[in-house]
Order: sequence, then C-alpha cells, then structure tokens
Amino acid sequence: MFRLAHLSDIHLGPLPEVSYRELASKRITGYINWQRNRKRAMFGDTLLNLVADLRQQKPDHVAVTGDLVNLATKTEVDGARLWLEDLGKPDWVSLVPGNHDAYVPGALNRACREWDGYMTGDDGLSFDDRRFPYMRVRGPVAIIGTSSAEATAPFFATGSFKRRQALQTARLLTQAHGLGLFRVVLIHHPPVPGAAAWSKRLIGKQFFSRVIHDAGAELVLHGHTHLDTLYWLTGPGGVKVPVCGVPSASQSAGHDKPAARYSLFEIDGGPGEWSLTQRERGYGQHGEAIGWVRQRRLLGDGTTAEAQAEAVGTAP
Repeated sequence: MFRLAHLSDIHLGPLPEVSYRELASKRITGYINWQRNRKRAMFGDTLLNLVADLRQQKPDHVAVTGDLVNLATKTEVDGARLWLEDLGKPDWVSLVPGNHDAYVPGALNRACREWDGYMTGDDGLSFDDRRFPYMRVRGPVAIIGTSSAEATAPFFATGSFKRRQALQTARLLTQAHGLGLFRVVLIHHPPVPGAAAWSKRLIGKQFFSRVIHDAGAELVLHGHTHLDTLYWLTGPGGVKVPVCGVPSASQSAGHDKPAARYSLFEIDGGPGEWSLTQRERGYGQHGEAIGWVRQRRLLGDGTTAEAQAEAVGTAP
C-alpha cells in the first residue's frame, strides 16, 4: 500500500515587512486582505502542529498544491524554500504553484527557481528547460504536476490551463497508464465548473476535462478554495475520477472556512483493480486537538463508501 499526503494553501505567516515599492502593485490589495482577515485566521502554531502530526503518520510521499506565500515578495519566497527544506527532501515532496506564488509579474519565475527541486520531474528537466507538466514515479504512483498559476489583475485570482500544457499532460498520463501506474494529477485551481467564484475560477477547465476524458487518471488533487471538497470528472469508458480539495494547512479554528487539515490517500491494488481510500486528519472547527475527521473509499462509479470517522479525535 502506498500512502500519499496532501497539503495545500500554506500561506506562510507572519507577513514580513513590505517596502513601499513592493506595495506599488497588486500587492497592496493582498496586504490589506492579510491585515484585515488572514492575519487573524492564519497565524500561530496551526501549520507547525499539523505538519508534525503529518510526519507521525509516515506517508510515502507528500503533495503540496500551491500558495506557499501571500504576496510573493523575495523574503517570502526565500522563507518558503526554507519551509520546504524543513518539510522534507525534494524527492519526498512534490509541489505545484498557486496564484499567490505568482502574485505579480515575475514572481512565478523567482518561486520556481527557488523551489525548483520540488517541481522537477524524474527526467531531470527543470523549470528553465521545460515548464509544467512534470512527472515523478514513486512506487506504484505517477505524480503529474501541472500549473494553473499566473499573475492577474487586482481583485482577481484566476488561473489558466492552456492547450500546450493540456497536450503534454495527456502525453504523460498516457505514458503512465502504459506503465501500469496509479496516476495522480496536481493542480492549484479546482478544474471543475462552479467550484470557485468567477473571479477565482480556472480558465481552460474544458481542456483539463478533455485530458481526463481522453487519457484518464485515478485522482486529481487541488487547493485554492480552502475547502474540503469532492467532485468527479469523467474518464475513458465513463469511469469517474475523484477531484479532491483540502482546507488551508494554516487555517485556525473558529472562522468561516474549515480548520486546517490534510488528507492521506491510501492506494492499493493494481491496474484495473485499484483501491483508493481518503483519510482526512486535522483540527476540529471549535479548536479540538488534531484527530481523524473522515474516512471514505472513493469508487470508480462516482460514489463513496463512508467509514466510521466523522468526529475529530475518533480513529477510523
């Protein structure tokens, strides 16, 4: 059995001092949002304790689906590199960027240079040689990292998935299928209609859906919404592919979004007979200690089999 952990929307805090020059851009809106909202909801030991708990579960690999930073300043990007190094070695952690990592023009290039080892495929090609997607094989699992991150205008947090990336993602998915691997696609924005507000949507989600429909996948992981969500896309032959979101790993309890959580996906079986179980672990919404939140088997017909793990603190 292979165990894959999923974290997202790290939003490392506290926000460092920001110069007037750095604020003379879209960053001014993000700075105000941090001071008014996220400063209260995303500060303290929440992330530290969640990561410590994750390590105790001993996953075989960790997937992080973006938004490591807030305003993508140089100080934040450097700090996120140190956080990644503390989280684990590049061969144990796979990362894709989010919209906050590409907050202003040029920010994504800097982030990808600093975090390159966590976003490089097994072929050794880095961000400068070939952009996303990349593919890594870990045990029976192929992890395919895509990018929806791009700089946008103030008050927008959209992402994009364009034709070039779609064609290359389909090629990697087909290659992984031929090798008999369980295929996991990472993307920051949810690639399904209605999952995010219009100003925060994924542009080109039709390309993503077509890729899954034609090439197939076994699991899609995303972040962006800070919500625990489960959607389904249709793969070849009508097989349903689960699309799973996870709350922000830094979200403290008692706010309008779910408290910090991560998912553990247990992958077993083989081609044509894969078994996938999602076990969610994190804080209770009223500040309870970290515990099990939910366990469910994700089935290829688009249904789930819920297990006994509905309350934080109960073991499945």
